[in-house]
Amino acid sequence: MGKIFDWIDRRFGVKEPHKKFLQRPAFGMPEKVNYSYCLGGMSFIYFLMLVCTGLLLSMYYVPSEKEAFKSVAAITNDVTLGWLIRGLHKWSANLFIIFIMLHTIRVFVSQAYRPPRELNWMAGVLGLVIAMASGFTGYLLPWDQKAYWATEVGTSMFGTVPFIGDYLMRFVRGGLDIDGATLIRFYSMHVLFLPASMAIILWAHFHMVKRQGIAKSL
Repeated sequence: MGKIFDWIDRRFGVKEPHKKFLQRPAFGMPEKVNYSYCLGGMSFIYFLMLVCTGLLLSMYYVPSEKEAFKSVAAITNDVTLGWLIRGLHKWSANLFIIFIMLHTIRVFVSQAYRPPRELNWMAGVLGLVIAMASGFTGYLLPWDQKAYWATEVGTSMFGTVPFIGDYLMRFVRGGLDIDGATLIRFYSMHVLFLPASMAIILWAHFHMVKRQGIAKSL
């Protein structure tokens, strides 16, 4: 990879104008670092798997009230290795959330949220919220009975918020009931807004880790 990057650099001159971005400050590794410090990296790997498998699934999925369920069935039964790609996407989503939660617990236990890393902690918690929202919006996309009624219950919870509950529920659903408008809204959030937000959060998270170094364990 180094030779390839040097070959590109001789033609585009990447290193010189981006030294601050490419070079990592020499902080050194703190003591008592163990495999639990790899939980964040594992979460990032599952995020990349979700992006890759999601792009492949989007080539065949039809976000339509009449065609969504049929397209998922076609992906599973007719498309070559479609069942594998869908399975990888499903399990990567579950493991992505699990590893983010484990990473959050590890950071909390080791008190790595203390200054000057409090902003990084906030970015990580926001990333967990986005991951949960991604899982919630993706759950409706197969458009079967289980997905429909789970979304019915989940979106109804927004209606319990004082004063603005009814407005929030209508906003999330795209109307009074769960229908094709809800499916389009969830699909848009799942493949556009939430992944883009997660990418920005991850960039900020990694940038702060790079600048501040790894927090010392207790």
